[in-house]
Amino acid sequence: MAGSSEEAPDYGRGVVILDNWPGYDLNLFTYPQHYYGDLEYVLIPHGIIVDRIERLAKDIMKDIGYCDIMVLCVLKGGYKFCADLVEHLKSISRNSDRFVSMKVDFIRLKSYRNDQSMDEMQIIGGDDLSTLAGKNVLIVEDVVGTGRTMKALLSSIEKYKPNMIKVASLLVKRTPRSDGFRPDSHMCDQ
Repeated sequence: MAGSSEEAPDYGRGVVILDNWPGYDLNLFTYPQHYYGDLEYVLIPHGIIVDRIERLAKDIMKDIGYCDIMVLCVLKGGYKFCADLVEHLKSISRNSDRFVSMKVDFIRLKSYRNDQSMDEMQIIGGDDLSTLAGKNVLIVEDVVGTGRTMKALLSSIEKYKPNMIKVASLLVKRTPRSDGFRPDSHMCDQ
């Protein structure tokens, strides 16, 4: 299965934001005026996000082995992260000996109804998931919280027998409710 459920989290492939991290002073950055008065600090500067996404792309290409990739972007939050990650993957492909074909599809996951967790998760949108058979699948998600939704998605996708499934996440929340799931690649733990 993609990701891992190890007891001890592996922070080797992500930036860790400690609970007591005060953030960066706002005076160190420029930001839109409509945020004035609403922000207290910058937790992750834009440059760090850009650098980590570029590194994630390199790690993903290394892990997948410069093979064609079917990217499944989990909406709504994953859109910008996915777009940036795919651009870096394309750039790596263009600058290598081997062209990597990428197809991007979008899905939404519904595991709540009226703020109540449902027993089953619904996958909304996307092409017929049976087309994932034999493909290298990269799931791109903005935030992995408890990990339960991602595990349910992986279980659904594995039924179609893809060649490989990798999960990339922008953030991984540290939460006592976590089931220990860790994406294969992530930007940072918060």
